[in-house]
Amino acid sequence: MPARPSPSRRTVLRGAAVAPVAGLGLAACAAPGQGDPAAATPTAPVDLGAETEVPKDGAKLYRDHNVVISRDGSGALKAYSTICTHAGCPIDKLQGTTLICPCHGSQFDAVTGKVVQAPATEPLAELSVKTTKGRIIAGPAA
Repeated sequence: MPARPSPSRRTVLRGAAVAPVAGLGLAACAAPGQGDPAAATPTAPVDLGAETEVPKDGAKLYRDHNVVISRDGSGALKAYSTICTHAGCPIDKLQGTTLICPCHGSQFDAVTGKVVQAPATEPLAELSVKTTKGRIIAGPAA
């Protein structure tokens, strides 16, 4: 059996230069927030701020807590997790009352939690919400 020639120095160096670049592609394709404990919704009630910050027929995104609070025309508050149900990415954009996921473009209605644009197919998880002394408190659904 003939001996295989050993790789040249140029071949070894070329391979070493390409390997780190290939790894960057994998990191760029990973969905932010997947497996990241900081991307989770509250596990206990959290004070989000003044009740007056959420207008009627509007919504406010609380990025630090991965929560959106909306208020309908009657003044009732609703709270939803802003962790996308498609790939687990934290949603970081609110346009009017539409939440837009940065990973794959899923869109959700902040008032109902329902999907308004795929690829997500499941609605956002609803959270409990109440006001105490003019403050919004949201947390896991009871």
